Formats: sequence, C-alpha cells, structure tokens
Amino acid sequence: MQEDLMKRESQLDGNDYQIVEYSDVFSLNGDKKLKVKNLGERFAFLNLYFLDYLKEYNIPSVFVKSHSKNELKYIKHTRFPFSIKILNIVDKRTSKIFSLKEAEILHLPLFEIHFGNGKDSMISESHLIAFDLCSNEDIKIIYRICSKVNAVLKSFFERRNFLLAEINCYFGKYEDKIFLVDDFTPRSMKIFPLNKDEKFIDPYKLATMATVRNYTNHLFNMTSA
Repeated sequence: MQEDLMKRESQLDGNDYQIVEYSDVFSLNGDKKLKVKNLGERFAFLNLYFLDYLKEYNIPSVFVKSHSKNELKYIKHTRFPFSIKILNIVDKRTSKIFSLKEAEILHLPLFEIHFGNGKDSMISESHLIAFDLCSNEDIKIIYRICSKVNAVLKSFFERRNFLLAEINCYFGKYEDKIFLVDDFTPRSMKIFPLNKDEKFIDPYKLATMATVRNYTNHLFNMTSA
C-alpha cells in the first residue's frame, strides 16, 4: 500500500501537517503496476468517507480534511511500520493449517500483524516488542480500535447486503496517543455479496485495469449514494 503514496509536509497555524497524495497507480503482487484513470481521487474519497464515518463512533484518527481531489491532510504523526489485517472469513493459509473450508465465515475475527507487503510478512507481538516497534500497551490499544473498526464496518456493509471479508488497518502516534490512519481502499478492503448467487468481482483477483476500476467504482458508489 505504501509504495504508491506520495507524502509531503506543510505548516498551518503553527501546526505541522502531512499531505498524502494518492496516485492513479495500483500495485499488483510482484513488480507489476497498473495505472487507472482517476484512481487516486477515488482512493482519497474512500479514505475520507470511512475516516469521517468512523469518527462518528469515536474512533480516533489524525485525519484533518480533504486537501484536494486526490489528497488528504493529516496531523503530522509517527506511523507504525506494521499493519493489522482483520479477517472475518477463513483465508487460504488458515484453511490449510486448521483444515477448514476456505471462505467460511468466522464467528470471531482473526487479527494478524503484518510487516511489509510481501507474502511472508506476518509477524508476532514478540517481534514488535523485541525490535522496539511497539509497546505492550500500544498493541492492546491498537487491537481495541481494530475490534471497534471491524464491528462498525461489518454492520455498515451488512446493511447493504455485503460481507466485510477482510481489511487492513494502519496506525500512527501523535502526542503519545494512537490514531487510525487508513486504509479503506481496494488494496485492503475485501467485500462480497451476502447472496452467494450474485455475480461480483473477486477482490482477491484484481489483476487488470478493468477489475481494479470496477471494484473501486462499486465501493465508491456504495459510499457516495
């Protein structure tokens, strides 16, 4: 997710801010990248929408406002170098380990810590503590925020007859407080229709400009209606 973002700093009213620009480039596994017209604008809108939506449920964010069509402004913060993947369905890895049916709905969400974007990026809490990436108290707060984000967004999509299968959450720290930063785009947000007979783009198989554009537009239409 990080490689296609452009960041710069600005100052206003004596406060430091970080401007995040979302590009029109979508990175696939490996080195392949796709450029989709207006993708950055859609990604900025989706992050804007969901960060604003989650604020209504008292979920903390350093997000300030939209800066331009493809940019968002955040209070300058220190970003944690890892993300939390929230799974509401059995993924391929879990299926193999526990002999469960892939895509089966979980009664309780799974939280995975990921460092980087590679296939073997999953790490443990011990890694975070041993390499001074996060404190015990920090990870407890992050997990609590993740639980609330998942509950709120699951309900959001269920009301629209969709299942939130997976989402990746990124966090930052400002003045010793932890805040949600992103990512509410097709890079991390995977949804499926609750009606299994309904034809829908598989969010795990976004391999062409058309599939990236159509899945992004579907999320955009759900939030802009």
